[in-house]
Amino acid sequence: MKLGVYNAILHDRPLPDALTVIAGLGLTGIEINTGGFLPPVHVPNIDEILTSDTARDDFLGQFEGTGVQIAGLNCNGNPLHPNREIGDKHADDIRRSIKLAQRLGQHRVVTMSGLPGGEPGTRHPNWIVNAWNSGALDVLDYQYDVAVPFWREIDALAKENDVKVALELHPQNLIFNTFDIRKLVELTGATHIGVEMDASHLFWQQMDPIAVVRELGELIFHAAAKDVRVNPETAQLYGVLDNRFRRLDPSENRTNLGGDEWANEWPKPAAWDFVALGKGHDADYWAQWLRALHDVDPDMLVNIEHEDTELGRIEGLEAAAKVLLEADAKLGA
Repeated sequence: MKLGVYNAILHDRPLPDALTVIAGLGLTGIEINTGGFLPPVHVPNIDEILTSDTARDDFLGQFEGTGVQIAGLNCNGNPLHPNREIGDKHADDIRRSIKLAQRLGQHRVVTMSGLPGGEPGTRHPNWIVNAWNSGALDVLDYQYDVAVPFWREIDALAKENDVKVALELHPQNLIFNTFDIRKLVELTGATHIGVEMDASHLFWQQMDPIAVVRELGELIFHAAAKDVRVNPETAQLYGVLDNRFRRLDPSENRTNLGGDEWANEWPKPAAWDFVALGKGHDADYWAQWLRALHDVDPDMLVNIEHEDTELGRIEGLEAAAKVLLEADAKLGA
C-alpha cells in the first residue's frame, strides 16, 4: 500500500511546503488537484507541462529528495452539469488531467461521474434519490442517455493514455453506489473507468465500505481515507438526508463550484459529519479496510482527505495519519 494525502487541505501553502508537511507525517504520496471544483493551486502551469518537456521536468524536480511522490491526480467536478459554462469546463478538466497524468507518469485520475438535469433545456442538476415513481425513472433514463456517450469518450481517452479514471461514489452524482457503477461500465463497455473508494460517502448512506470493496474487486482503482461520524441525537430527528443547509452571503468565505454555484453552510447541529480517521471508526476497522484494498491491489494508492471542521489543517492530518499508519501496521502484523 502507498499512503499519502490529497493536497486540497494544503492549498494554503506552496507545493514544497506541502511536501514537507506530508513527509513529516510519515507518508509518501500526494494526490494533486488539477481542476474541477477547485483550482489547480500546486500545478498552475498544466498547459506548459503538456507541451514542454522542460516544464514537465522542472515540475517533477520539485519532488526529488523529498520522500514524497505524486500519487494520482484529482479533478472532482460535474462534467455533466446542464449549465454548460460549468459542465464544459469540468469535462475539459478531466480530459486535460488524463493527458497530464500521462505526461507525469501517473496512471490514476480521480473525479466524479457528474449529474445532468432532469430533462433537456434545464440549467440545474437533478439528483433522483428514490425513484419510486415512473417519472423519476424517466429522468434517470434521460440522464444515462447523457452520461453514456461522455464516459465512453473518456474511457477511450484514458485507455489511449494508459490511465484509469476512478469515480468517487458521491451522492448528488448519477453514480453513487455499487449498482450504478456496474450499470455505467456495462452501458459504456468501459475498461478504464472504475471507482475511487472514498469510505466516507458510503458510511452515511449506511453502506459498508469493506463489503463494497469485496463486491467490486478490480473495479476499485484508488482510495481516499476519510471518516464519518453519525450523530444519533440529530439523525433521529432529521435523518441522513438532512437538508437544513444555509445559503452563504457573498461577503462570507465560500467556495465557488463553477459559474454562480457555491457551497452552502453545513447544518448545525448536523446529522453526520466528515471527521478524521478514528473519530468515526477505529484503527481496527481501517486495518480491515486496508486489507480488503490490498487484496484488490497491493500497490493501491490510499490518500487522506481532510474535511474535519473541528480540527485545523495540520492537526487533522496528524490525527488521520496516526490512525492510518496504525491500521497499516496492523495489516502487516
